[in-house]
Order: sequence, then C-alpha cells, then structure tokens
Amino acid sequence: MALPQTLGTPSGLAILEIQGTMNTPSSPASDKRQAHPIGKIVFPPNDPTKPVDKRVYMYVGKHQRLTGELKKLANPIAIIQRKKDGVGGAEGSDELEIAEIVHYKILFAHRPEPVGGGGDE
Repeated sequence: MALPQTLGTPSGLAILEIQGTMNTPSSPASDKRQAHPIGKIVFPPNDPTKPVDKRVYMYVGKHQRLTGELKKLANPIAIIQRKKDGVGGAEGSDELEIAEIVHYKILFAHRPEPVGGGGDE
C-alpha cells in the first residue's frame, strides 16, 4: 500500500486537520483505501507591509470554501517509511527510516461557506 502524499506549504510540510465529516462518493467495499480528491488548497498572497497572513482556503467542489489557519505543531510529527531494498534490509523488511519532520498543520475548524464558481480556474 502506498502512503498518502504529503502537503507542501510555503513554510514546509504540513498536515490537514478537518474538524467535521467529509462526504465522499461511495465506493465498492474492495476500494476502501482508494484516494478521493476533496478540494483545492489556496494560500492567499502575503502583503509585505502587513504581518504574515496565516489564512488558507480549501475549495470543495465548485460551491463551497473552507477557511483554515496555518498553525505550528506543539510537538513535531515524523513521517516514516520502510527502508528501500538494498539499504539495510531485504524486500519486505521491517526496518523504518524517518523521511521528513512535519512542523505545521492546517486547521479547518469552521463550516464551509457557499461561493459562486469556487477556486476552479
């Protein structure tokens, strides 16, 4: 099973925290681990004359927008992966290595807002 892709932010890697339920299209029981696209994430441009803007928008479909905030994690999280074949173990080895350290999360804690046309450009 492939691990999900990480999210790159202007300040490094981040995780998404969505406080609520995401309704995705139903899939057959055999496809429970299938990825479902949920939206487009947009970082508004920063104005150099103002403090750093930590707002983030996620457009879900064409008619909803979630407003989130970039937050620093109190305790960073390690992303680990199995060691590649030939680097300390055989195929199927249980040896793990740290791939990245995540220092930020994007928190979406509010209900979606209706928008006309969304972030699809």
